[in-house]
Amino acid sequence: MTMRATGDIQGMATEIRTTHTGSLPRPERLLQLLHEQETHSRMDELDYQFETANREAVFDVVRRQTELGIDLVNDGEMSKMTYATYIKDRLDGFNGPLAQQNVFGADLLDFPAFMDRAREGQTRMRVDRPACDGPISYRSTDQVERDLANLRDALAAVGKQPADAFVTAASPGVVQLFFLNTYYGSSEAYLGAIADAMRIEYETIVAAGFNLQIDCPDLAGGINYVTAPGFVPVELTEFRRHVALCIDALNSAVANIPAGQMRLHICWGNYEGPHHRDLPISAVLDLVLAAKPLGLSFEAANPRHAHEWVTFQETAIPDDKVLIPGMIDSCTNYIEHPELIAQRLVQFANIVGADRVIGGTDCGLSSVAGVSRVDEEIAWAKLGSLVEGAQLARDTIRRRSAGTSVQSNV
Repeated sequence: MTMRATGDIQGMATEIRTTHTGSLPRPERLLQLLHEQETHSRMDELDYQFETANREAVFDVVRRQTELGIDLVNDGEMSKMTYATYIKDRLDGFNGPLAQQNVFGADLLDFPAFMDRAREGQTRMRVDRPACDGPISYRSTDQVERDLANLRDALAAVGKQPADAFVTAASPGVVQLFFLNTYYGSSEAYLGAIADAMRIEYETIVAAGFNLQIDCPDLAGGINYVTAPGFVPVELTEFRRHVALCIDALNSAVANIPAGQMRLHICWGNYEGPHHRDLPISAVLDLVLAAKPLGLSFEAANPRHAHEWVTFQETAIPDDKVLIPGMIDSCTNYIEHPELIAQRLVQFANIVGADRVIGGTDCGLSSVAGVSRVDEEIAWAKLGSLVEGAQLARDTIRRRSAGTSVQSNV
């Protein structure tokens, strides 16, 4: 495969790089304006203020990532209320009744007292999820092109190129998960319509020279997401069938995009909770590895999934895949020690080689605007620890390579 630039997912790197999952803390004024957008109040007079605040926030977040030393940066999802529900403002066909219940993990049903406490303080920002009630089509690329222009200009201000950055977009499967279908005759038809429409956004991002991250929490955590009253657990066999359909839809939507310019992110829900219902990654890894994107971002830092690096050791990872394990837990204010991060990165480098490992985060550090368990400045400190840990990992690998015969890919 021809490599375009050092910033590509596969790239020309010879050692571990760093990145994150997408969302970063947004400034207070921008949060207020995002709330105004979601409630459709006074937006005519606030549109200009939003565009200005959004652009300033993108410049600031790109500068901070660059100053920390993050290799593959993004716009922090400044313009989006969430990583998935933003699509209602870009796609036609979503004008049905609003969902009456928020999305949450079924694990919380087992601990109702904790669930009540967890919901406190998370009602600040309203997130609308209108049902699909008509044919889906991509309305306009104006919003995505605005985001790309802001990011391109912010990168230029710090001496970076689009190839040094990534842009996130919702997967067909997560859109299907979050938005009730009342129009299409089957879930397969609904999924296919979403994929056909989102193809435009995906191709627009890559045509502008950026790397594309497709957010796919549905592929791992979807089995436990509660989106309506009366949750009934899904059997693993049925869930795997659904995951395969979602991956087929995704692969169809990105058929025209080079695999090396894409990565996908899977997770089990970006919230503090017991997570005892989470599937092991081994339950879906074979299916996920069949997705076209070369990069795979996944949880590897939190207490429920940190042990699963062994699964990758025991799995035949395709030679062209790049692993982006989370080194930072996105639900806790603990700042991970750089030495721990280095140890974890070396574990993955021993499996696939340092050039195929990019240190990331378990999930976004502000997946829903204004709702985060992690303090803003602590979030940045955690990313700083990621950079420091990656450097320690590089130093360890160099010492091994120079001093001894290494019995691994590094």
